[in-house]
Amino acid sequence: MTRAEARIDLDAFAHNLEVLRRAAPNSQQMVVVKADGYGHGLIPMARAARAAGAQWLGVALFSEALELRAAGDTGRLLAWLATPGDPWEQVLNADVDLGVSSASALDRVAAAARTTGQCARIHLKIDTGLGRAGCPPGQWEAFVQHAKALQDAGVLEIVGIWSHFTVADDPRDPLNTIQVERFGQAVEAARALGVDPEHLHLANSAATLALPEAHFTLVRPGIATYGISPGEALGTPASLGLRPVLTLVGRMALVKRLPAGSGLSYGHKYRLAEEATTAVIPLGYSDGIPRNATNVGPVFAAGRRRTIAGRVCMDQFVLDLGADNASEGDEVILFGNGEGGVPLAEDWAEVTGTIGYEIVTRLGSRVPRVYYGGDT
Repeated sequence: MTRAEARIDLDAFAHNLEVLRRAAPNSQQMVVVKADGYGHGLIPMARAARAAGAQWLGVALFSEALELRAAGDTGRLLAWLATPGDPWEQVLNADVDLGVSSASALDRVAAAARTTGQCARIHLKIDTGLGRAGCPPGQWEAFVQHAKALQDAGVLEIVGIWSHFTVADDPRDPLNTIQVERFGQAVEAARALGVDPEHLHLANSAATLALPEAHFTLVRPGIATYGISPGEALGTPASLGLRPVLTLVGRMALVKRLPAGSGLSYGHKYRLAEEATTAVIPLGYSDGIPRNATNVGPVFAAGRRRTIAGRVCMDQFVLDLGADNASEGDEVILFGNGEGGVPLAEDWAEVTGTIGYEIVTRLGSRVPRVYYGGDT
């Protein structure tokens, strides 16, 4: 290890997949590995998911799907976020299932299918309330009829209907029940039009854990597979039986004593109350450490939990170690398993006003990922 590394526990990842599988035992599992495997590494996490029995992988971008295929993945794979200029022909040739939300996207799929000679596999998305991607309910029947006409013409196969929750991170919210009902209505309307696909999927991590009525034939867990709670209302990782997968570790680059009153880092937003040992940690916002973690970011250093002292800089931050001893090269844990004073990613999310998803996905490429466990 040099200045820093993100340690990825593949055994913890496999454990989390099993927890989620037990929560939805009658559904196939689509493990979502978009955004570079939520910051954990696309290819290693995809391989670990397959090794742990995941029947499907899910990504947002065509480029992510093609990267998986280039790395040798041959299993079922869904990609769902595309623009008109994306490589539609290439993903069809790579046998990637496509999430489709509009008539114009259906036309692009059909054009690509005719060009390549491939019969496209598509999943029709209904907007049940998120107001993001998905066909609006008022246009659903026309959308399904359009897709069915293309299916009858032999250019595509409708293999799925799906949607996305809005507030599944709070299982008590009545919108969850409304969305399940709207999804069921969309499925019944499609069946009445002669479209009855093999797969129905709605559940994300939170719904996989807490809304069994939303499991259907597939579930799509993402953040929970990486050992991060999908939402405060569901509980902590430990209470959910999840194990955090990523531990972010830095090394002290410089340790020195400074007198009382010394200001630390840009703008002197922190001053030493008394003479103290300080340490420079070579991780900053260019590595994904939030700049607004200034004076609030929790770390475990020199035997106990501490807080970043002063501004987070582009490449570094400073710790006030008080009277404790430390040496250059000592490890500092920014977040990990939450045991013995080690912070969780959720702790960073709380003090910086965001969610655990952002804390792990924002880690930059300058931080090497080191994998252990599994088949490594």
